[in-house]
Amino acid sequence: MDPRPGLRRVADSAVAIAQVVIAATAAYAFATSVLGHPVPLLAVTIAVSSLGLVRDTRPRRVLETVIGMVVGILVAETIVLLAGTGWWQLATTLAASLVIARFLSVQPALAVAAGIQSAIVVIMPSTPFLRLLDGIVGGVAALVVMVLVPRSPLRTVARDGRALLTAFDGTVATLVQALRRGDRLRAARGLEKARALQPLVDAWHASLAAGLATARISPVLVRQRSELERQQRVKTNLDLAVRNLRVIARRIVYLCDDGEPRPVAAELLAELGAGAALVAQSLDDISMEPPAREAIRAVAARLDPAALAAGRSSVDQNLIGALRPLAVDLMIAAGMPPADARAAPPRV
Repeated sequence: MDPRPGLRRVADSAVAIAQVVIAATAAYAFATSVLGHPVPLLAVTIAVSSLGLVRDTRPRRVLETVIGMVVGILVAETIVLLAGTGWWQLATTLAASLVIARFLSVQPALAVAAGIQSAIVVIMPSTPFLRLLDGIVGGVAALVVMVLVPRSPLRTVARDGRALLTAFDGTVATLVQALRRGDRLRAARGLEKARALQPLVDAWHASLAAGLATARISPVLVRQRSELERQQRVKTNLDLAVRNLRVIARRIVYLCDDGEPRPVAAELLAELGAGAALVAQSLDDISMEPPAREAIRAVAARLDPAALAAGRSSVDQNLIGALRPLAVDLMIAAGMPPADARAAPPRV
């Protein structure tokens, strides 16, 4: 059994694990030493559950989780106070907690967590509303630790961006080979790869959203805000580039039905792919943005469908035309002002 995937998962989650340990320990210590609670179980479980090891730990979502679980405890405490404990009280408590938590949040896991916390209240008797205070302590500990000991978002964001651009490069390479050979099977494979890019876009979007949301409230991440905002700009335009690449891939599949090579279109797409590779390098080194812009601009300036596909079918001309918005999206991703990027291709 190869231990490396497991070690990578541990390394990727190291800060998240530290967050959970610190929050749970702090909540337990405060509840026992300051408040004098003998068994602050809910303080610990809420601290652990609200942070967890998931990728998307936006402050709002953590706060929603805390509120949902505290509401579950409050419902359970109220029912226990009014009706005591027993099987039907447990059923009533679970039903009420699940319904309220599902109403408050779109996260199914939140309803489950709220149900677990409320069940603990019913099953384990204690002083009325003592566990509610424990829950609040755990939630506050989780929020404070999330702000003061934040997960480093920039490394995760850059990794997700590189993963997308690596797959983007592989997709372009497959489509270029299809155009050079007139190979429909290869073109169909390129279309499959283009369609498979969307989950990578979504992963990058999630890590960026979480990173930006945390950086806006965490004093520890002040220096990362501008870089995260730059990567947000890159991601937004690469999302558009991925959509355009799917359009291009569909047209290439159609064109390759005749088995005829199209070296001009292949070379243009290959050059745009080389420009996208420079954009990938700029994720780690912002000084690569100017050469990326110029490389893509040099291709965009030649994208005249009437000139490059003279005497060819309208579908061939449409393929060259489809490369124009792809070039524009890549130039904006590399930091070119949108107006300048749109003006780079020749007028048609």
